[in-house]
Amino acid sequence: MNVTEAIRKRRSVRKYQEGANIPQEDLDQILEAAMMAPSARNTRPWEFVVVENREVLNKFPDIQPYTRMMHTASLAIVVCGRPDLQQDGNIFWPQDCGAAIENMLLQALELGYGTCWCGLYPAEERVRGFQELLDVESIPMAAVAVGVPAEEPQARGFYDKSRVKYIR
Repeated sequence: MNVTEAIRKRRSVRKYQEGANIPQEDLDQILEAAMMAPSARNTRPWEFVVVENREVLNKFPDIQPYTRMMHTASLAIVVCGRPDLQQDGNIFWPQDCGAAIENMLLQALELGYGTCWCGLYPAEERVRGFQELLDVESIPMAAVAVGVPAEEPQARGFYDKSRVKYIR
């Protein structure tokens, strides 16, 4: 699969085959892809919490109601921002984490997995709830569900020329 195909094939998957295992080598590839993302001044202001514990995954919807798919996902990767790693007033950690997340989604697709990006930041109650649940001081930006898809959602994205302005 090339990049063009991957971009057009990627979907938000909300139903997964329960009990499917993701091998560590695949998980490592997904995390490596995340860490290959560009970041402002190469500060790499992120850390990742991989959650495979079913009891913890089942608590996600208590904090973020749109994470119900975690009940069947194999695991979640919570992407956390580390603004403390940035320098000289550089405040671009949310964009940097977003780039890392998109790389994860595309790498997981290449490996045959489905994903769903669930936002946490900037909703303060979600951020605090996930900091407590995961015992982290960094800023939980998003939870990404990962698993073997049990559905094939239709494409929802499309090219809309009316949203493009050219200055030539």
